[in-house]
Amino acid sequence: MTLADRWLLPDGVDEALPKQAAKIEHLRRTLLNLHESWGYQLVIPPLIEYLDSLLIGAGSDLEIETFKVIDQLTGRLMGIRADFTSQVARIDAHCLKNDGVQRLSYCGSVLRTTPAGLDGTRSPIQLGAELYGHSGIESDLEILSLMLDTLTQAGLNKLVLDVGHIDVVRGVMAASGLSSEQEAKLADLYRAKGLPELEAFLATTDLDETAKQWLSALPRLCGGVEVLERAEAALSGVSDSVSAALAQIRAVAEVVSTRFTSVGLHFDLSDMESYSYHTGLVFAAYVPGHGNAVARGGRYNFIGEVFGRSRPATGFSTDVKTLVSLADVTVTERSSVLAPAAHNDALWQKISSLRQEGYRVIQQLDEHANESDFDFQLVAEGDDWKLVTVK
Repeated sequence: MTLADRWLLPDGVDEALPKQAAKIEHLRRTLLNLHESWGYQLVIPPLIEYLDSLLIGAGSDLEIETFKVIDQLTGRLMGIRADFTSQVARIDAHCLKNDGVQRLSYCGSVLRTTPAGLDGTRSPIQLGAELYGHSGIESDLEILSLMLDTLTQAGLNKLVLDVGHIDVVRGVMAASGLSSEQEAKLADLYRAKGLPELEAFLATTDLDETAKQWLSALPRLCGGVEVLERAEAALSGVSDSVSAALAQIRAVAEVVSTRFTSVGLHFDLSDMESYSYHTGLVFAAYVPGHGNAVARGGRYNFIGEVFGRSRPATGFSTDVKTLVSLADVTVTERSSVLAPAAHNDALWQKISSLRQEGYRVIQQLDEHANESDFDFQLVAEGDDWKLVTVK
């Protein structure tokens, strides 16, 4: 590497300079305080763990995204976290062992081997909340509402919420009698929204016509609230689990429309984004003009089973750096004071007193400091020091 290249960062890895860092930290504190007001307790899992603990129960996608290293003390394989969920599930199952409802929040850096979405980042600052120990729609609505409240507090006002349910796709596939290979092929086609390819594939199968109609209808059940009526008609005979899932989506839509009147609603009943990870209701929030979801969440029951406690769970996560880039985050700066370098006790006491009062006091260590960049200046007045407004 040449000297000119040594300052370059890896693709997808960035850093925050002072003004941006101040916004990120301000928003982080604001949102964690919001979560605390909802009853969510902060946890700080380690950045690195043994791989068999970090990835267990998390799905193959997360394993691909995780950087692996060798622990020099034990020789065991370790992973740098690419997501918090498995870590928080371990904390709930193994460390806290609360038999009741447990609400936990987190915020920290994650690192991924591949870029996440269109923005190409591999180093988000992930913030999220998770609720353990409750399986009803009330906890889904709580997490969903907290997610929307989080985005609103961050300054994102034009939101579109996409809502789906894993049991819709899973139920249709199960009722259609697909083989595992056919399920995998359909999942790829649904992710790609390849309708002509889907029709061509269904034509090659020996499925009955009713099953083909269900499978063909799924990717077309995408749009506004009217999609729910179409889905109830098109999928009415599939199974009780599909009917229950559609009823849950409708119930969630009604509550969100009441609580968050400015949030647009969208439904995609063939969404496969979280198929291998979630177990129930799934949702994602978008803002116009930004291709990636700004927050994602949903239910993932039984994730703690691998740690010895199978508990219902639901949660969401977002990237603080993305929120800062999309929202107009304003940081109120402290009044700044230029002071001489502290060469006596009286000056030092004055500087310390001003800092305790909330001023930002900078000692002038060289002649390059520009007085006009400050609100006040400390000047000597006898044996005392006086705060003078900079004109």
